[in-house]
Amino acid sequence: MKRPLRSSPRSAKPLRTVSIIGTGSYLPKKILTNADLSRMVHTSDDWIITRTGIKERRIAAKDENTSDMAAEAALKAIEQAKISPKDINLILVATATPDMLFPATACFVQKKIGAINAACLDISAACAGFLFGLEIAQQFITSHTHDTVLVIGAEKLTSITNWTDRNTCVLFGDGAGAAILRHRGSAHGVISTHIGSDGRYSDILFMPGGGSRCPITRDNVDLNLATIHMTGKEVYKQAVTAMLNAAKKALEQAGLSIEDIACVIPHQANVRIIEAIADRLRIPLDRFYVNLDRYGNTSAAAVAIALDEANRSGRIKPGDYILMVVFGGGLTWASTIIEW
Repeated sequence: MKRPLRSSPRSAKPLRTVSIIGTGSYLPKKILTNADLSRMVHTSDDWIITRTGIKERRIAAKDENTSDMAAEAALKAIEQAKISPKDINLILVATATPDMLFPATACFVQKKIGAINAACLDISAACAGFLFGLEIAQQFITSHTHDTVLVIGAEKLTSITNWTDRNTCVLFGDGAGAAILRHRGSAHGVISTHIGSDGRYSDILFMPGGGSRCPITRDNVDLNLATIHMTGKEVYKQAVTAMLNAAKKALEQAGLSIEDIACVIPHQANVRIIEAIADRLRIPLDRFYVNLDRYGNTSAAAVAIALDEANRSGRIKPGDYILMVVFGGGLTWASTIIEW
């Protein structure tokens, strides 16, 4: 005879709301301008700005790893949240450029910041990774499994950039952004999240080499397999469609309209994508927070950096509804609505 299932004390607890209580970001010191790039490949400042909206990007130093940038952003978020690193129960690092295949970059971050009580893991969801991380963190906190979660988006994309390909090398930069999540009384915090993927399009934005499928060897090291490969027109089309649908689903789940949103923080990939989404959502561009002109596309770090800047500059205020929406290789996409 089967024994009856016993309800656990955790399952008997009411679900908790989840709020972001601190943000942080880090950008390397070195700036690479469009003029600099024009001396490296056949391009120009006008060509890059017209097609992308990017004017410059940050480049990490040779000895500056993804975990170094992630740790700097994390410490700033910890300081703003007024907590100790020892209070953190879980570290999630979203990245496509980990320090190494294993162990997780999150483990290196744990060591650097002294978060000795945290479990650690990486998230591989390309540019959508930070919002995937927010959703994972929310589930752990809502269910009372963990109380305090650190979510980081960090990338050293210049380490996997083909600097002879003008169609991709002009796009990417390095940096990191972080957020501390915790239950905060009756505050609403994260209202709704939608995440999705479509592996049928995994071949339009990817890095073919470096994994078990195609290890880098002496014979293929000069084939640029360990660099970003992208089919630009198809990525643009899929990005606009996926981000638009994701934004609408998050709004529907939250019971809000686009008019309720005080600030939209989109993935910082291309100004044309942002303009297309603004047009189709019928929302003015001045309600979007955009910093891609200064940093380029920093993949999983992009929205996290923008969120921290919007927070610290006063662009978003308590009670505001914030919509974040992203798209990345995989294909992956995500949208999150937060009551700040």
